[in-house]
Amino acid sequence: MKTTSPKMTVTLGALTVVSYLAVSTLHMGDLAAMVGGFIPARLSGAMVTGALPLVLTPLSATLLHAGLLHLGFNLLMLFYCGREDEVALGRAGVLSLFIGGAYAAALAQYVVGPHSMTPMIGASGAISALVGAYAILYGQRLPSRFSPEVARWLHVAWLAAAWIAVQLLLGIASRTEGVAIAAAAHIGGFIAGLLLARPMLRWHYRKA
Repeated sequence: MKTTSPKMTVTLGALTVVSYLAVSTLHMGDLAAMVGGFIPARLSGAMVTGALPLVLTPLSATLLHAGLLHLGFNLLMLFYCGREDEVALGRAGVLSLFIGGAYAAALAQYVVGPHSMTPMIGASGAISALVGAYAILYGQRLPSRFSPEVARWLHVAWLAAAWIAVQLLLGIASRTEGVAIAAAAHIGGFIAGLLLARPMLRWHYRKA
């Protein structure tokens, strides 16, 4: 069966790469993190001179990465899960998941550190929503003594644990002073993907 090309997934990946190259070439990583990163304390009233409007920073943060390892792994998961989600949910669905995941990630990071001045950067939270949706949409029914529904949620739990564990390792490997690669954000994004996948699938095929 012929499917449309994952144009939205490719577009998101291309924007991420272009942003990383521009920031790296200009050696503006630290400044970009303060200007475009999500800083939880701003929701608690803290002021940051020259920063983008707070409401935009969960999105601008997705375009900033701490290094090639951080960028490369995020792109790998974006293309692996995003293209499959796009087959099921369409371009608007993937974009909505990405944006919803970005804001859910920022909210989760705020909950665990409401007074933190450390900027959160990276697309991991937004991509976590794509991973969560992928787990729901394409969860394998494991051949076991468990019921199909239990097997599906075991698959989801395994994927969530693996994703978070790898992100923690990447956070350690890519640690940059003053920049957070945040586990809470990944969990928030993943949960958003789990919750949004089926409603968005029904919405996408509402006229079928």
